[in-house]
Amino acid sequence: MKDLKISKKKPSYPINDRLSSYLSDYNRNSKITILYDDLLRFQGSVTVYDKDDNDTLWIRVYFSEFDRAEIDLSLKKVYSRLHSDGNETNNAFLNIDAIDYCTFGNSKPFRIKIRNVLNDNYTYFYVKKADASRIYGLELEHMLSPYHLNFMVHGNTLIEEHIAGIPGDVFIDTMLDDCSESEKSQIAKEFVKFNERCMIRLLGDMRSYNYVVVPTHDFDHVVFKIRAIDFDQQCYEGKFNVYRPQFFKENLRLVELVVSKFKKASIDQYKIEERSIVAKRMISYNVRLERLLDCMTHDVISNEENIALLKTKIHEYTMDLEFKKSENMGGILKNALEFVKRNYEDVNTKDF
Repeated sequence: MKDLKISKKKPSYPINDRLSSYLSDYNRNSKITILYDDLLRFQGSVTVYDKDDNDTLWIRVYFSEFDRAEIDLSLKKVYSRLHSDGNETNNAFLNIDAIDYCTFGNSKPFRIKIRNVLNDNYTYFYVKKADASRIYGLELEHMLSPYHLNFMVHGNTLIEEHIAGIPGDVFIDTMLDDCSESEKSQIAKEFVKFNERCMIRLLGDMRSYNYVVVPTHDFDHVVFKIRAIDFDQQCYEGKFNVYRPQFFKENLRLVELVVSKFKKASIDQYKIEERSIVAKRMISYNVRLERLLDCMTHDVISNEENIALLKTKIHEYTMDLEFKKSENMGGILKNALEFVKRNYEDVNTKDF
């Protein structure tokens, strides 16, 4: 498989007034007492290794004693707002175990490990630079995927909850071979549906380390799902194949699995199923989705070269002339979703 390259590092796009108003109306804007830039004041760091002594590309950062006390308290308040009603009475039972920083990727996130000292249960959340592309990606994932997402925005700071699961690259390298044939078939089906979902809503760069595999134990078997965890490349690239995970070499093992397990008719069936599910979600989120798409069509989240290339490629793929009329990435996405919804409604109307 020829490697699919991302053209250039994506710039960070600011949140404009229209998007900020949308976020306020849907309780995504929140006053918090710490900003992304505050965490950049760390004094030192050490490399974080995994259990096999491999570099995780994260560093554990340290602050001065004065800064650390203030930062810990602020992060506890952020956690309470993200996961509860903001009541601070339980902050005394919370401890910030670690603050890690990742220089790999566009968002350069801080990962916060927070623990309840009464029972040692812990979780993570992330502090990132607020980027309009990423926020559009999070909102679209919330509405059009099977998963709800919890995040907050304040100024140039984005707070995201942790998405639990096994990193895709780790799963492929260490766990896929141990799956039963039935489980492999189920994983192949899920990858087909995940691939279709990303393509429909133009979520790019879903290489194996940008999604997680989530195993759930049913009463007689394990169900595997695939969830995106990185939303930086929402509606930016001009290459259409960037929005189709099947074309990344990191996903080759899963592509080969699909080919070995399914005939074309089965693959087409699963694609139609996913399109229908996305169309149903569009209908149920109709007003909110229209508001978000209105924000996107009045925003700049890519460059003219990428816009021109993508609308041409999608027109060639769908033969729908509406794509040629698109003026920006928001317009392209709006036409893509309308195309899926229109075909779903046409088929359903014929059944009556």
